[in-house]
Amino acid sequence: MTKSKLSKTLKDTTLASHVGRQPDDHQGLVNVPVHRASSILFPTLAELHAATMDPARSAYGRTGTASTFALQDAIAALEGSGGATVLTPSGSSAISTVLLTFARPGGHFLVTDAVYESTRAFCDLVLKDFGVETTYYDPAIGAEIAGLIRPETTVIFLESPGSLTFEIQDVPAIVAAAKSHPDLVTILDNTWSTPLFFKPLGVGVDVSLQSVTKYIGGHADLMMGSLTASGTPLKLIRRMVRRLGLCVSPDECFLALRGLRTLAPRLERHQANGLALARWLEALPEVSRVLHPGLESFPGHDLWKRDFTGASGLFSFVVEPDADVAAMVDGMELFGIGYSWGGYETLILPAHMKSARSVVPWDEPGQVLRVHAGLEDPDDLIADLEAGLSRL
Repeated sequence: MTKSKLSKTLKDTTLASHVGRQPDDHQGLVNVPVHRASSILFPTLAELHAATMDPARSAYGRTGTASTFALQDAIAALEGSGGATVLTPSGSSAISTVLLTFARPGGHFLVTDAVYESTRAFCDLVLKDFGVETTYYDPAIGAEIAGLIRPETTVIFLESPGSLTFEIQDVPAIVAAAKSHPDLVTILDNTWSTPLFFKPLGVGVDVSLQSVTKYIGGHADLMMGSLTASGTPLKLIRRMVRRLGLCVSPDECFLALRGLRTLAPRLERHQANGLALARWLEALPEVSRVLHPGLESFPGHDLWKRDFTGASGLFSFVVEPDADVAAMVDGMELFGIGYSWGGYETLILPAHMKSARSVVPWDEPGQVLRVHAGLEDPDDLIADLEAGLSRL
């Protein structure tokens, strides 16, 4: 089934099974086969020139093959609102690419204080040297962000929920403030939610960013990022990607497409397991706080409930300041110790909050532990957590 034959009224769970597939173009194969290429040959110079000028075609392997275009089409269909998707080699490269796209000497960025630490590092250690000033803002600022916008402000970078502590931003209010400034671009890192649980472009955000490494990949075996936009922002992003010489592996595109097909049922299980663990932890005396937007006790729960259709498996909880976290974590049977998240496996990792905030300091006593709830049985995960907490 080709993209053009799909009904515009299909649900996302159905779209995920069908978008980015063209069996008629590939001898009836259900999945788009891997297309590896560097040189691409054309019958005439005119055809070569036409392919060079068309973003939906490729004149050279670096600008994509059928594997690339299939995944881009699939992600764009889920993002909705008529956007098109550009792929990068990692989630971090998607962040650096889109920030570079809109960076200008003497320019000014507004970035949420709850941003992913790699985003903060790129602003502070790279963009600063290019003459771009970054102001970090309170994630709870909402419409009052209008007071921070300057004539030279070119970007508002949002992340909702925020990294590590999961603050929910009033994205529609921030976007409304930004729309009063025609040259101001809003960018939202939507990796936590994926387009199945929140659609940034649908509320007016200019660029939706995802680490495809996480939930779309879903199996902890690939690295990729995506940027979805339309109009001038899309044109500028495409130009920056080409100038930087960025490209993605067709083999990893194949894996990402395969992961995308099961994204909806996996997210349902991640959500259920995450909430089960969070609610169990919330009742324990040794846990001072659980940071999960899906809990009624979470400060941003009402905003989350208004804007989101679900929660992923990533959240945090806080234990006593003098707790022996290493004794707990090192002895876990099912909870892996490692970076990243979004795969089928459950993970746990201490979060170092002192360096992660600058505007709204994290001064709550206790150690923050970030959890990614995988696809295992929740009773087994709870039993492993219970044994770990007993070692504190």
